[in-house]
Amino acid sequence: MSQSDYYANGGGGFIQGGSPFSASGSPGGARKESSHSLRPLTIAQVIKATQAHTDAEWMVDDAEVGQVTLVGHVISIQPQATNCVYWIDDGTGRIEARHWVDSSSEEDTGKWGGIDESMCVRVTGSLKTFGQKRYVNATHIRASQDPHEIYFHILESIAVTLMIDRGPPSGSGAIGIGSTLADTNTSAYTSQSRPTATDQFSHLPPLQRSIARFILQQPSTDEGIHVAAIARAIGTAGDAQKISDALDKLMDEGLVYSTIDDSHFNIST
Repeated sequence: MSQSDYYANGGGGFIQGGSPFSASGSPGGARKESSHSLRPLTIAQVIKATQAHTDAEWMVDDAEVGQVTLVGHVISIQPQATNCVYWIDDGTGRIEARHWVDSSSEEDTGKWGGIDESMCVRVTGSLKTFGQKRYVNATHIRASQDPHEIYFHILESIAVTLMIDRGPPSGSGAIGIGSTLADTNTSAYTSQSRPTATDQFSHLPPLQRSIARFILQQPSTDEGIHVAAIARAIGTAGDAQKISDALDKLMDEGLVYSTIDDSHFNIST
């Protein structure tokens, strides 16, 4: 089974901030407009992550992390007035994944309403602290349909950590994550320049490949590309819902990430 099979049921939809908290997931926090791709981590790694000060980047084994993805079982769900807390356990540790609730949005309710206790889920988000308590500020959560996904994820987390520490295997000709990690002059997950090669997208379905290549071809900016510009460029290749679904899957694979808001996107490589 290929890596993409495990990401086939991506997050779905864009979250519009509806809580009194900022986009950073904590009161008064400001979201840093930096370029990070998605890093798979075990919960044990998240628990061991360090932060020099409250505004500093999170570090795992001396490497910056921005967006993270976890896979684990939902131990409990605790709905609250402004947020919903999911306790996630992957066998290496346990942590909160917190989703800020937009009760006025039917899309938000529908998107987050299908998660139950004891389910195995994939969570995507960023690390935050509030009241000296660490949690994952969840932007995507979906049920896992494959019983092997949690094992795949743990192995992927180990592989990525080893590549950051030692570099990709010599002579492997690896692309994708390996090529991202090869830039030792910056953070392993920070994009400072855009490669010209697009072979790394050849394994993607046509719509996802078109979106990724279009974003890659645009001038590099912190703001990224608005979803409307992507839709215009793709044209008849997909309607709004198909483009939204394709972007979700690209984010789940760590190829694309949102920038200044949930409507702007940039390439991770």
